[in-house]
Amino acid sequence: MANILIVEDNQNLRKLMRIHLENAGYSIFEAENGVDALEVMEQTHIHLMVVDIMMPKMDGFELTGELRSAKMTIPVLMVTARESLEDKRTGFKTGADDYMVKPVDMEELLLRVEALLRRAKISGKNILKIGDTKLDSDSLTVSKGDHIDVLPQKEFLLLHMLLSYPGKIFTRQMIMDEIWGYGSETDPRTVDVHIKRLREKFMDNATFSIETIRGLGYKAVINTPQKRASK
Repeated sequence: MANILIVEDNQNLRKLMRIHLENAGYSIFEAENGVDALEVMEQTHIHLMVVDIMMPKMDGFELTGELRSAKMTIPVLMVTARESLEDKRTGFKTGADDYMVKPVDMEELLLRVEALLRRAKISGKNILKIGDTKLDSDSLTVSKGDHIDVLPQKEFLLLHMLLSYPGKIFTRQMIMDEIWGYGSETDPRTVDVHIKRLREKFMDNATFSIETIRGLGYKAVINTPQKRASK
């Protein structure tokens, strides 16, 4: 069960979020501002935070900045009435992972929370070993023997996701929700571009391959020694 901290000075909205998130099976903690949120985090392991921007004592931008300065990678979903592009830009620059504008649609909130937790679970596995290939989430590197590739974050997360579930088919929309965030306005064809880059970079790596499932999406295939020998 994931622990979610709601940081919101509007008591009614905080209560409404709590009801919906608890009904979805999450364990909920509350704080009225950033200072109180940090105190909660000293006592409890929090998996995700839903954070308002306009709050007394310490606002959402300051809170998120504090977390990122401390090298904390906890997912942060900002929820605010401030909907300008500049506010969103500031939110993402301070370290927010996703952004919702009030009034909050509770069904959409649940979908975004679920997607952020899935992404955190994938990126939280520091070392993933596939045969003689190793993926390191801390350094965003893929190594095989003495050869090391440093990948851009999105490419690394995409490859890590596929190799974490070999044989599982991921649609473009599933990949978009996991890597770019639920509701992202990025063109889904961006996924195809990233897949192409990964194939080009690892075309000589016999440990795995990325297959296109026509009409559906992509999956990773782990090549066993027997398969390699028969090629």
